[in-house]
Amino acid sequence: MFTNRIKEFRERLGLTQVELSRRIRMASTNLNSIENGRLAPWPKAKRRLAKALKTTSEELFPEG
Repeated sequence: MFTNRIKEFRERLGLTQVELSRRIRMASTNLNSIENGRLAPWPKAKRRLAKALKTTSEELFPEG
């Protein structure tokens, strides 16, 4: 399992997983797997998520 805070930041902005996946150009199934800790995102995906969620990669993925 991979720890992240995607859901927390996504809900703060009032976004659904589908809306966020469209913003970052990622399949919603992949985003769901990342958000639920089943899949580790690539560095590029981390940067896109952080930008879309108006935070930093370090805030989203506290374990690195």
